[in-house]
Amino acid sequence: MIDDEPESERVSALAPFRHGIFRAVWSASLVSNFGGLIQGVGAAWMMTTIATSPYQVALVQASTTLPIMLFALVAGAIADSFNRRKVMLVAQTFMLVVSALLTLFTWQGWMTPWTLLAFTFLIDSGTALNSPSWQASVGDMVPRAKVPAAVALNSLGFNITRSVGPAIGGIIVAAAGAAAAFAANAISYIGLILVLARWRPALPEQTLPRESLGAAMGAGLRYVAMSPNIAKVLVRGSAFGFSAGAVLALLPLVARDVVKGDALTYGIMLGAFGIGAVGGALISVRLRQLLSSETMVRAAFAGFALCALNAAVSHNAWQTSAGLLIGGACWVIALSHFNVTVQMSTPRWVVGRVLSIYQTATFGGIALGSWIWGVVADAHGAETALVAAAIAMLAGAAIGFFLPLPKQTVLNLDPLNRFKEPMLSLDLKPRSGPIAIMIEYIIREEDVPEFLATMAERGRIRRRDGARNWTLARDLENPSVWIEHYHTPTWVEYIRHNRRATHADAVVGERIRALHSGENPPRVRRMIERPTTAGTTLVSPKGPIDH
Repeated sequence: MIDDEPESERVSALAPFRHGIFRAVWSASLVSNFGGLIQGVGAAWMMTTIATSPYQVALVQASTTLPIMLFALVAGAIADSFNRRKVMLVAQTFMLVVSALLTLFTWQGWMTPWTLLAFTFLIDSGTALNSPSWQASVGDMVPRAKVPAAVALNSLGFNITRSVGPAIGGIIVAAAGAAAAFAANAISYIGLILVLARWRPALPEQTLPRESLGAAMGAGLRYVAMSPNIAKVLVRGSAFGFSAGAVLALLPLVARDVVKGDALTYGIMLGAFGIGAVGGALISVRLRQLLSSETMVRAAFAGFALCALNAAVSHNAWQTSAGLLIGGACWVIALSHFNVTVQMSTPRWVVGRVLSIYQTATFGGIALGSWIWGVVADAHGAETALVAAAIAMLAGAAIGFFLPLPKQTVLNLDPLNRFKEPMLSLDLKPRSGPIAIMIEYIIREEDVPEFLATMAERGRIRRRDGARNWTLARDLENPSVWIEHYHTPTWVEYIRHNRRATHADAVVGERIRALHSGENPPRVRRMIERPTTAGTTLVSPKGPIDH
């Protein structure tokens, strides 16, 4: 997608609304989020009336995040391998059906604590399937320069609903019971399903066979493992989710036991959290321009620690709600910044998988924290658990001294599209392989240190994009000759590997070519490895030969 609009438009917080599909999906998601939050209030408060321990109450929060931890990587591979619009349609329809069944079970009086947890788990399994496709589709709706603003607007939309949705949910539960809240959620999916059904995104043509699900998941894991900056985001996101998730997990107990409130009190407290989150979403784009990544995230950790401490010591609902305003703002500032950092550091071919791994880390931390803080609350009370969580939040801020987040830079991660499939004398099939590649460089002795440093980065990029057994060797008889060598399992994987190169990666290749002192460009040799044992299939210029 090409963005030729002025720079002022690109950095505008509302710029993504100029794109009709973004407006439509954002508006429909607003309604759907209302339903989800109303359902969440109904489930959390219903659990306080049918559960026998605080542990089961805290498990409601865990059951909403555990599916993301378990299924996000699979969902991310699906998002990058299949039509994202269709994946979202399937996920939204599944959640509508499960929500309707939840309404029926509650209406008929068949609900138990474990049945409620099971339904919550299923609904959020649909969310886990939907989320990577939805987040990766932001780049299909708006130009890359507007992705940070679009992410912030998505957070804004969700937290607008969070600011009033829980209060509405509390009113519905108090007036008509949890079944009515669950029914409202089921209805809320319809608008988004209709919008997605009408959307026809312009997607690039897929000329290569689709990767298997296992290979796609492996490629996503490999990309993250070979991307140190993304790994830092995963660690910080997991730490934030683990510690900050305590407030939302224990808030029903705070509303019921600490401030002696009811379902409406709980809804108002969640609403205060949502109002704070709206404020955080509104200022997050501006904060990105004024502050470094690390400063923003440390401040978010510290602010949420203050929120947790206030909830632990306050016995007044309004004082607790005031602290939740700060917590909501810090929640959005941290999580939206993590999300933007991941999206802006990842090319389109793998963005769904990397976002899913980020979600696995962050929501896995929330799920683990919800369980642990629930156990602590069960044994020592919600107040003690919140104090312990606040200490953990301050420790999470201190991690930044050892693993600081990367600086905010805009990389051109669009496909380079320079690779041209070579003309071959052998009749290779897409599955033919293994393929061995050797690239020969001529390097002057005085350029060797710079060459080695640059090739270290080249090797990381090669392995990250799918190359195997990457090595660099020097000719003993002619020391100016250096050989870069790597493998791919098949010919189609060799093509896929080269098509993953981005404009940012090309900078490294250009530095290496500048160091090459040969009269001709670096020589590339592509070979297929052949076993020498009997009974194997060989490739000849006329085609495969079976022996």
